[in-house]
Amino acid sequence: MYGELNEFKDELKKKQIIPGKSVKYFVFWVRQYLLQDSPGEADFCRALDADAREGWQIRQALDAVKLYKYFSQGEVAEDCSVMEGPVEVVRRRLRVKHYSEKTVKSYCNWCKRYLAFCSLRKLDNRADGAFRDYMTYLALNRKVAASTQNQSFNAVLFLFRNVWNLEPSEINGVRAKIPKRLPAVLSREEVRDVLKEVQGVTGLVVQMIYSGGMRLSEALSLRVQDCNLEGSSVVVRQGKGNKDRVTLLARTLLPDLKAHISKLKNRLSKEKIPVFLPGAIARKYPGAGLQWRWQFVFPGTGVCNDPDTGRSVRYHLHPSAVQREMKRAVNAVGISRRATVHTLRHSFATHLLMAGTDLCEIQELLGHKNLETTRVYLHVMKELKPVTRSPLDMLV
Repeated sequence: MYGELNEFKDELKKKQIIPGKSVKYFVFWVRQYLLQDSPGEADFCRALDADAREGWQIRQALDAVKLYKYFSQGEVAEDCSVMEGPVEVVRRRLRVKHYSEKTVKSYCNWCKRYLAFCSLRKLDNRADGAFRDYMTYLALNRKVAASTQNQSFNAVLFLFRNVWNLEPSEINGVRAKIPKRLPAVLSREEVRDVLKEVQGVTGLVVQMIYSGGMRLSEALSLRVQDCNLEGSSVVVRQGKGNKDRVTLLARTLLPDLKAHISKLKNRLSKEKIPVFLPGAIARKYPGAGLQWRWQFVFPGTGVCNDPDTGRSVRYHLHPSAVQREMKRAVNAVGISRRATVHTLRHSFATHLLMAGTDLCEIQELLGHKNLETTRVYLHVMKELKPVTRSPLDMLV
């Protein structure tokens, strides 16, 4: 028996399915299980219950037995979360549902934090009470923002529903109410001053963001075939919500953009590094990664590894490079308010609205699903209009 337990212990450490500090407990439960005269999971469960073990301990013991059977006898458990670990199952099922990489990373991180919270406090992580306790902890102890609390709420709810097939009850009370705030915008004069300060390729990205109201990730993901230089338009692929849309490309940017693309073509023609391709395009069209039309308009300087294939590929410019350039330009102009790259998207919408552009057209350019989301710029526009005189000033 001791030889089998040592092999089981080695497998747990090698596979890294569970946290290292939990290995000794899993080995302990399997030892208790094997000491029974006629090992059976149901009998083992009843014995633990009679021994006044807590719910989380019984669940951990049964998971340990399932893993032991899997490693020693080749039996596959019905609950795949035991074999892979809950976080790995979350990652796999998010990818199956075609969630974005950012969402996958964020959800997995929140699930890790939730499981660590339950482990430290010896809570049954599949219990509704543990769910509520964690949300309360985030709100009261960590004092996270409402949007952050709701993001963690959605991640843990995904864990319950898609990994454990459980529907937690009485949890809506811990979903935070997000305050309605107006987005920060810059005046036309402030935007003009900032755009005069930006330089280089990162500066060109900043100008394109204001030109078409794009998000930073959308601008960096542009490929050569997405830019219609003759029609002064840009196709944004797989924007927020996995939607495509067409937005504006300012004519004043065309000379700089054409010069940039020309230099880029000369540089890439000498290199044989394929570009990162979305979905199954790389497998369906093996040579597409070297085709000019698939190249990023703003490629990074180095290469990286494709997370799916492990091959060396070229990716787009890192967002931090553009954010640093925007911060430098804002400081150089002397704007005291906080202004980020995303502020240019808000400014784009507000300035179009002030120019008399139809609200529904702005909604399409921004890629908003609901018109109510776009309506917020009606309120923002009032901040940039001439201030109404106070009646006290009229008495003077």
